[in-house]
This record gives sequence, structure tokens and C-alpha cells, in this order.
Amino acid sequence: MTPLPRIDLIGLVVSDMAASLAFYRRLGLDVPLEADGAPHGEVTLPGGLRLAWDTVETVRSFDPDWTPPVGGHRTALAFACADPAEVDATYATIVAAGHAGHKAPWNAAWGMRYAVLHDPDGNAVDLFAELGPVR
Repeated sequence: MTPLPRIDLIGLVVSDMAASLAFYRRLGLDVPLEADGAPHGEVTLPGGLRLAWDTVETVRSFDPDWTPPVGGHRTALAFACADPAEVDATYATIVAAGHAGHKAPWNAAWGMRYAVLHDPDGNAVDLFAELGPVR
């Protein structure tokens, strides 16, 4: 049987590499500081999946007709938090640092504490934690 491809990397196109990487470092990603001035940066996540950032200029170097998507967001990165309090604290810390909050933390009908931020390029970034049993 021919092996199937496996997902290895999720890539984001960014307009300001340093601002984007600062946002993701606040979420706990260990992105090397030297990536701030580079046209491409990436980290390997637990489990081996890689998350990468490329500047608009980098993408246009091989796809000159590339344009940013318009309309609603179709993709979101979701970060698991240890507990509901961490969702609240992380959301507050990132918004206090000047980043855009989209939906403040709430108890979702599907049993999670949930919040939505936007990274510097407007990508949705979710925070979530199980609520646990209702008492």
C-alpha cells in the first residue's frame, strides 16, 4: 500500500513578523528571537507538528499574485488551557498587552470555558478548557 501524506506544518502569512511572533510567544510558543527579523520562522510543537510564519514578501517571491483572503475567517488555531481560570488569565494578559480580543471568556454550551483572540493579522486564536462537572 502506498503511504498517505501526513500533515507536518501549518503556515501563516504575516504582515509584521516581529509582532506576530510576540503574540504567539505570549501563548507559550518558544519561537527563537532571531526569527523576528527573518522572512520565515517556525517551531516544532509537541507531537512533531510544525507551526510556521512567512512574511507577505516571502509568499509573493514564489506566488506573485498572492493576495490576503477577504471576508470571514475560515481557520482558527486553538490553544488548550489547563483549566477555566487559565483561559481567563491568558485572555486578559494578551488583551492587556495590546492585542485584539474578539470574544471575552464565556462558558460554552459544549462544556468548555472558551475565548477568542485575533493575532496581529486577524487570524482567530481560540483558548479553551474543560469546565468539569457541574456542582
